[in-house]
Amino acid sequence: MRVHLINPSEVSFGTAVITPRWLYVLAAATPRIFGDACLIDETLVAADPDQIQAGDVVGIGIHTANALRGYEIGKVARRRGAYVVFGGIHATLYPNEAHELGGAHAVVKGDGDVVWAAVLSDCGHNKPQKIYEGGRIEASAFLPARWDLVPRKRYMWASVQTVRGCPKHCSFCSVWRTDGQQPRQRSSDVVIEEIVQLRRLGFRFIALADDNFYPVTLTDLRLAEEQHNNLRLNELKAIRAERFALMTRLAQLPPDMIFFTQITMEAAEDTDFLDAMQAANIKGALVGVESVTPEGLKDVYKEFNSAGESLVERLRTFRQHGVYVLGCFIFGLPSDRPETFDATALAAAQAEVAFAQFVMLTPYPGTVDFMRWEKTMEASPIEIAGIPITRRWLIPRALRPKLYWPHPTMSAEEIRRYTQHVWDTFYGLKPIWVRSRFIKSLRARLAFVLISKIYRQMYADTGIVTDSARVSRSSLWARWLAKPCQRLFAAPPMPHLKVPPVVHRSPFNVVLHD
Repeated sequence: MRVHLINPSEVSFGTAVITPRWLYVLAAATPRIFGDACLIDETLVAADPDQIQAGDVVGIGIHTANALRGYEIGKVARRRGAYVVFGGIHATLYPNEAHELGGAHAVVKGDGDVVWAAVLSDCGHNKPQKIYEGGRIEASAFLPARWDLVPRKRYMWASVQTVRGCPKHCSFCSVWRTDGQQPRQRSSDVVIEEIVQLRRLGFRFIALADDNFYPVTLTDLRLAEEQHNNLRLNELKAIRAERFALMTRLAQLPPDMIFFTQITMEAAEDTDFLDAMQAANIKGALVGVESVTPEGLKDVYKEFNSAGESLVERLRTFRQHGVYVLGCFIFGLPSDRPETFDATALAAAQAEVAFAQFVMLTPYPGTVDFMRWEKTMEASPIEIAGIPITRRWLIPRALRPKLYWPHPTMSAEEIRRYTQHVWDTFYGLKPIWVRSRFIKSLRARLAFVLISKIYRQMYADTGIVTDSARVSRSSLWARWLAKPCQRLFAAPPMPHLKVPPVVHRSPFNVVLHD
């Protein structure tokens, strides 16, 4: 019995930006008795069905965007006599769908780190259960990935997770509903050991693939203090102290290493935290801006963010402390108007964000937005190719609409066209080159230009363009650019790199500003 783990994708680029961490974690969770798992990342190359034999186990991890492709693979694998097991956020939300449409013998809901061994054992005894409850395991049970199995020179960035869960409750995000609002934080020791292993292999760019790298804000600390909730205050301080301990350890790693993570904009208020990030070589952060207007932030339950001039200043704060922002903006909110698009593009430029993504409002399963949208569609259901639009991920990609939520003043095509224009403007060659001025070496500036172009081709044209020829050209350009870009990100392996010693005292203190 051979174990296959497959990351589905409808488009293969030969080279990918970031390693799909779950593949390598489940490879680590696969007991040695089954041998090394066969790992297939379809963003690199499509799966070969001939490699799957009767009696094998095929694990397929899906999110909403790649669920349909995952179901195609599952049905093929089942026809070949393999046991088919689905996991991932989408399978957790829709386990019956994976059984009905994906040929699943079993579905793992929640975390797979611990339960995966039981799944394989049951398949080996020809008695897989329909549902396995992986739940939300404690951080101490998170498994380090099997990075010894990663193919060389195929990924630009590696990925390491330091915390699961997010205390926020944004309406468009499912993380807090699936991974929970209680941060489950790994110790700095195991994180550093995993990062050192990656640097030994030649990875110097690492994504800290967390739901929210900044799980405790200064506001959280103040509220607990004002409420005289000492138990909560001490808990928050412990989480925060571990964050600083991790960053102190990161600062001891080779200086050529660069980290990227995801945080909320509230971190701009916490300059001690930003300074620690800078010292730790965390050079970039994905920040969910969502909207540049107060009305838009109210639409998405994110009123803790700033808008207007205050937004620009807060985003600039990151840059002033050496952290460069990938800003995420949503278009198509009920309060948006045609002038919102230009205002957003201007704010992104004024705030000097290094990268930006501009997405059209799309309700994702497991979110508050999706439940609201699904409810509104009950009165007047719409089908495309015989599939309810509320199951849009099952609609053939070429037939899927670009916008799902009716807007009070603009048509879907207007919103799509305005959004495309903002992408085209922000990622023009001249603006990219201007944004790269903060980089010192020509080699690094060239890498910045290439990754900007790849990012734009992968996430703009393949997502919102209606012209199929343009989509094909973008995929081809991304494939051509990815290989030389990967070389720019690569570094010579450091096989003898030691794990840095533990620092018992962090130079950063918890400060509650007035």
